[in-house]
Amino acid sequence: MTTLPTIHLNGTGATTLLDEYSEAMRALENLRATLADATCNARDFYPRGDAAWTDARYERAEVMAKISDIEDYLQAWLSHICDHV
Repeated sequence: MTTLPTIHLNGTGATTLLDEYSEAMRALENLRATLADATCNARDFYPRGDAAWTDARYERAEVMAKISDIEDYLQAWLSHICDHV
């Protein structure tokens, strides 16, 4: 559950919020693409044993899932803001 703002005359304008959260979403999309392209190859882990590569892949998947959680948060804000623009 995401706590969303009440957009009103005395608060931050919907256009400002839209610009800011759209920029955050673009940055997140860039992060996801950059991390997906970053090297995480078995040849860099095998000297530490088979478990190291498995652990590294699992950790990468966990981080990507956290990025998806952040995307859900930003999307909730953006959808809410768009209702007020």
